Amino acid sequence: MRIPHILFTLAGLLLILGGSLGLPLIFSLIEGDGLSGYFLMEMAALLAVGVILRRILPRPEHLALREGFLIVSLSWILLSFLGSLPFILSGYIPALTDAFFETMSGFTTTGATILKDIEILPRSLLVWRSMTQWLGGMGVIALAVAIFPSLGVGAGQLFKAEAPGPIKEKVSPRISQTAKILWFVYLVFTVSETMLLMLGGLDFFEALCTTFSTLATGGFSPRNDNIAAYPSPYVHYVITLFMFLAGANFNLHYFMIRGRLSAYGRDSEFCFYGGITLLALGTIVLLRLTAGTSLSEELFRSTLFQAVSILTTTGFITHDYETWPLASQVILLFLMFVGGCTSSTGGAIKNIRVQILLKHIVSELKKLFRPHGVFPIKIGNKSIPEATVSNVMGFFVLYVLLFALGVLSMSALGLDLATSVGSVAATLGNVGPGLGEVGPVDNYSAVPALGKWILSFLMLAGRLEIFTVLVLFLPRFWR
Repeated sequence: MRIPHILFTLAGLLLILGGSLGLPLIFSLIEGDGLSGYFLMEMAALLAVGVILRRILPRPEHLALREGFLIVSLSWILLSFLGSLPFILSGYIPALTDAFFETMSGFTTTGATILKDIEILPRSLLVWRSMTQWLGGMGVIALAVAIFPSLGVGAGQLFKAEAPGPIKEKVSPRISQTAKILWFVYLVFTVSETMLLMLGGLDFFEALCTTFSTLATGGFSPRNDNIAAYPSPYVHYVITLFMFLAGANFNLHYFMIRGRLSAYGRDSEFCFYGGITLLALGTIVLLRLTAGTSLSEELFRSTLFQAVSILTTTGFITHDYETWPLASQVILLFLMFVGGCTSSTGGAIKNIRVQILLKHIVSELKKLFRPHGVFPIKIGNKSIPEATVSNVMGFFVLYVLLFALGVLSMSALGLDLATSVGSVAATLGNVGPGLGEVGPVDNYSAVPALGKWILSFLMLAGRLEIFTVLVLFLPRFWR
């Protein structure tokens, strides 16, 4: 491990984090909430340390694979600690455990919160809270690669270690150009949703915070009642649309902006993603109708919103889905495991992996009748390499194993089964609201301190797709 090269790369992230504090600083100055000194102090310190480190340390011409994994994991942990300082220094979340949990939940776009009264926080802190999700949505490493293309060959290692999905697609031969394109689409959607929400009656502050969390599929809201605080059907449909887009492959959105709308229909994963959305919508609507809910536009809208919100791992709430039939809650729990698409901001297992798993099962069933037959696994018109299938199988086993260990750990801490299952599924899948005592109208404040650290680890492992984090625990990694 070449420590100077690692520190040089992390210094770039300090510069990005320091610059990002400028937005909440502006809100603090406008509101006069007395927190501007804290933001300015941390901003100056981060920028100073970042500049000094990049001046005195050698610029890495190449980063080894092990260094890439370590940098990615360290960067998310470091940013979560540093990002929690405004909450701690201001006194609104004084405990390190709670502040770290809230910030890790932000950067990993989980949306799990320990706050009982969100609206008591100053607007500057709420902007920062939502901005952590926006930064983490497309990826802080991807942003660093876009801003600091001088990382050279090492940029590829970093990008692959952070990017979601088993298949790392590029819209440009150069990694730095791919990162710039993805962030460009992200910015276009950010401006578009903010403007549309303001047309729906939200002020700039609420529209911006909601947009930050929507496109990051994060779920933080500046309101105690989450999106239920906005009764406008127009606002709900706008947020639903952008949640769905954020859960899809951003490469497809780039092709759409370039005029290639047919790219959506030709993408097998997107069609599968849309199919699951429609299937969940139809099934839950029927279940709610059977349970006595009257047929109405609100029934359709609330079901669509919650299905998309959970599937994309956003975690926004317009309705307490724990009042729905139990079978509906089981479907939503299943959606927590499926998640978004490759190269999206959504978390969990990902639609492409579910596709590969299902096709692998079908292939194995065919082999029972034709043992000597060859049944390649295809997604669309592309054959999936055996190495990728093996990677997906390994990921699935690790995901289930982490889920089981997480549930056992939370149960051992005294949480009931529903809360243990809900909290682990929601944090490992980066969803946010779970079931039981951490359901849609509750929060994570009652979870024991050790439980919050365990759930924080699950958030990180889920966001970085498990392998990037768990590889650090192998003794061979450090040799």
